[in-house]
Amino acid sequence: MQDVQKTLRKETKKGRRFGYLSVLDRYMFREFMIPFSVLCFTFILLFLIGDLLDDLPDFLGYKGSDAFSLAVKYFTLKMPGNIRFIFPISILLSCMYTVANMGRSREITAMRASGISTIRCGGAIFAVAAIITAVNFWFNEKVVPQCTMEAEIIHQSLDNPDYDRMMFSMLQFRSADKKRDWFLQNLNEKGEWENVILKYFKVSNFHGRIVRELEWELTAEKAKYDPAVGWIFYNAKQTKYIPFASPSREFAEFVCRPDVIEETETQIQNAIKPPEDLSSEDLIGILRNNKHMEKSLQNMYRTFLYYRLTFPFCCILCVCLGLPLAVKNERSGIFLSIIVAVVAIVVFHVMSEIFLVLGQQGYVPPLVGGVGPTFVFLLYSYFGVIRKSA
Repeated sequence: MQDVQKTLRKETKKGRRFGYLSVLDRYMFREFMIPFSVLCFTFILLFLIGDLLDDLPDFLGYKGSDAFSLAVKYFTLKMPGNIRFIFPISILLSCMYTVANMGRSREITAMRASGISTIRCGGAIFAVAAIITAVNFWFNEKVVPQCTMEAEIIHQSLDNPDYDRMMFSMLQFRSADKKRDWFLQNLNEKGEWENVILKYFKVSNFHGRIVRELEWELTAEKAKYDPAVGWIFYNAKQTKYIPFASPSREFAEFVCRPDVIEETETQIQNAIKPPEDLSSEDLIGILRNNKHMEKSLQNMYRTFLYYRLTFPFCCILCVCLGLPLAVKNERSGIFLSIIVAVVAIVVFHVMSEIFLVLGQQGYVPPLVGGVGPTFVFLLYSYFGVIRKSA
């Protein structure tokens, strides 16, 4: 311990420093990365075993010749969704193990006696957590939604080989302004919608009640969306009802510009997907383009959006929680610190799930439902770490 104090005093001889301390940061980084790597591998293996126990019997009962390749692809696609939960757990446990282990050998005491605060002692751990937060955010936005959807398609296709086509079959969609009702039978391999019915309404407000009058109706054998042109309907038939019913007109090609039909193909497809299969960009787009959305749907999308944006930061939050808990219990040993860490993980995730449901159901504001638990633990981190370490 005296050697540690001597080295640290050399690095801090110019006064308390918050910049790079080569000996301390390299040592903390090495001591942290060993248990972090082991825990990540262990949790990945445990999650994989859990997925195998749940879903492997479905693949064993599959009669197709490609059962093995489908199983490998399915469990690989499930992994990104598991990793986003593995990172925070591994960071918290590794942080507490590292600090508690150093506390047992009085290394933390030596660091603090040299004028280094608790936060600065864990500077290297905070840096790793920041990098993992960026990786976790990228996972949540770019990898997890797509992988989750593809894994679900593979799993459902075991019983129904046409499940991927049925996802986009017999769709019904109503525009946010309630002016258009869509009926789309299915999406073919060329990316064209088949057997499309579009009803266009005149919407008015009559004594506080929304009244919809059918203005015209369009049926088409096929339809395709072109971002530069708009919706193109092939072999279409249009029937107008306002100001009076008129005979149907047939068109080999009927084009509706974006100023007539505002919704895009992506917006229609995203409307049928659950929020967890959408990225934050998709969720923001849905909320921005559907300003007249029902309040219940707004609550669902907004709550999950706030949750999606704040969840990756729990990696840094885990360090803020882990440091004071481990330092507080450094004399009690590693075992007590791990117990406290597990309790903290359980409490945080239970609160997150409860507030997520409350926000989606409208019992609390969406911002509270999505950010509430993270904010509570952030306050604890401030009063438990920053103020005590100032």
